[in-house]
Amino acid sequence: MQKSFKDHLSVTLKGMAMGAADVVPGVSGGTIAFISGIYEELISTISGVNFSLITTWKEQGFKAMWQQLNGPFILALFTGILISVFSLMRIANYLLENHPILIWSFFFGLVLASIWFVGKQIPRWNVKIFLALLIGAAVAFYIVSLPPMAANDSYLYIFFSGAIAICAMILPGISGAFILVLLGAYKRITEAAHDFDFQTLGVFGIGAIIGLLSFSKILKWLFVHYSNLTLAVLTGFIAGSLNKIWPWKHVLQTEMYGDKEVVLKEASVLPWNFNGEPQTVYAIVLMLAGFFLILGLEIFASKSSQNANATN
Repeated sequence: MQKSFKDHLSVTLKGMAMGAADVVPGVSGGTIAFISGIYEELISTISGVNFSLITTWKEQGFKAMWQQLNGPFILALFTGILISVFSLMRIANYLLENHPILIWSFFFGLVLASIWFVGKQIPRWNVKIFLALLIGAAVAFYIVSLPPMAANDSYLYIFFSGAIAICAMILPGISGAFILVLLGAYKRITEAAHDFDFQTLGVFGIGAIIGLLSFSKILKWLFVHYSNLTLAVLTGFIAGSLNKIWPWKHVLQTEMYGDKEVVLKEASVLPWNFNGEPQTVYAIVLMLAGFFLILGLEIFASKSSQNANATN
């Protein structure tokens, strides 16, 4: 079915929301994709990138290849992501440096609501589904609690770091930037970007592309054959990542990456045990704002879907 300009604009806005999440370390753009209802189309589109596109282009022309690729969706989505990344990067950095409790509170409420949102996509719950959720939560909690690995500058390591980090970026609940910190590759990649080290960036990019295309095919297969179990595991991933974005933290270890200080190790504490002004009332208000924003978006999406069905 041919999509309208309004549909593409909606995808662009969702891409902007994904980009806004990606500029906040610890928040996954995959979570936003899931909340906004484009996750499965995103995975299906990425997994459809293969050599048959070249054959279609040669035999039927660029337009046919573009439609097979789902090009309008990709263009609209990545336009939104890029707009958001370049426009919100400074704002996000300012808020994280000057009002960390408040911005983390908002995202905590948003991600908390997304657990309910994703979980309700599962039509029937049973012991197997519940165990899958617990396993997903345990894996995510373990990952976000790991200490960073020692840095490794070999190109093979950079390649695999790109492949693993990009997989995390499309998984709800796990931040790709945080995975790079865990792998000890964050400093090397940020320095390469700063110094225009295209050789390192190229190796990292090739790893990311191969990882993205491979992992998206696995995810698509899982959605086709084990949809409910996959949804349960992803719900668990989101739940297990909540510890990473808990607003009140004691910082235990940091490291300077150029002029940027990156937290390597921290511990979650209750507001009354926080060293400094906990801003508890404002934090709770923003948690509720994030939570009810997701509920509002779901109600809006549900009404839009009902109106569309009534029109058809």
